[in-house]
Amino acid sequence: MQDLKANKNNAIDFYRMAYLGNPSEAVERFVGKEYIQHNPLVDDGKQPFIDYFTEMARDYPGKSIEFVRTVAEGDLVALHTHQTWPGGDEYVTMDFFRFDENGKIVEHWDSIQEIPDESKNGNSMY
Repeated sequence: MQDLKANKNNAIDFYRMAYLGNPSEAVERFVGKEYIQHNPLVDDGKQPFIDYFTEMARDYPGKSIEFVRTVAEGDLVALHTHQTWPGGDEYVTMDFFRFDENGKIVEHWDSIQEIPDESKNGNSMY
């Protein structure tokens, strides 16, 4: 049986640690035996994930992330985030993580969208 609260906390800690420049430790602490990636810009496996986030930290220092919502059900955790990048670009992301029976992350899906300056409906992205 999955520990939903632990999975939510671990998904946040994993993402924050990788995003802010320590993907190797994030993988070591939070990823299971395999890591299946569905983001088309990143290959499957632990090392491609580490390489991608290491490159991002190098190329985009000073970026920040806020975790707006976290939802857990079964072996899945969904994160709704607000990212601010150097130069003021802002993005809304939705990330989904699948956990194994040991509470380790083994699969990831995501979607990212730049936050527009205007909205026809007047609603925020959050």
